[in-house]
Amino acid sequence: MRFVPVLLLAALIPLGAQEIKMPASLEKLAAKADETVDVTVDSSLLKLAGKFLSGKGEDETARKILEGLQSITVRSYEFSEEGQYDPKDLDDIRAQVKAPQWSRIVGVRSKKDRENVDVYFKDGGNGNLGGIVVLCEEPTELTIVSIVGTIDPSQLASLGGQFGIPHFDFDIGSIGWRRDGK
Repeated sequence: MRFVPVLLLAALIPLGAQEIKMPASLEKLAAKADETVDVTVDSSLLKLAGKFLSGKGEDETARKILEGLQSITVRSYEFSEEGQYDPKDLDDIRAQVKAPQWSRIVGVRSKKDRENVDVYFKDGGNGNLGGIVVLCEEPTELTIVSIVGTIDPSQLASLGGQFGIPHFDFDIGSIGWRRDGK
């Protein structure tokens, strides 16, 4: 009877590291957008990228992060005018990041600027994250970042500016991101 629990465990292991599936509706947005960013890096490419790092200082931190990652996906669309995307385009992604595995840890709504930011974390156990999803909506811009794999929260900021992931500023009272890499 020990075979049944082992078989069940083997079947459930892939569920812990599922990638976030990007809805087909996002492909249609690329045709409307003035600028697009489309980054998809799987585990084999992440391991290869880690081999190019020197292993000293910041490179060592980045290499350690890459070792635990399974995928990075970034989709960003910038439009010349408002109304080019429907906020419902994100409903399929939000349906994938629900409790009990996922928790929304940040929800920012700005009526003045009409900007929304949601950050979701997946508990990876042992004090680590199992994934991160960031959704940024602005009137003329939409950005989705999905990172799947084991991530030490203390190294989280080191991912900003790499593989198309925006830099994140985590300050008390405000959360922001910037593309310029500064």
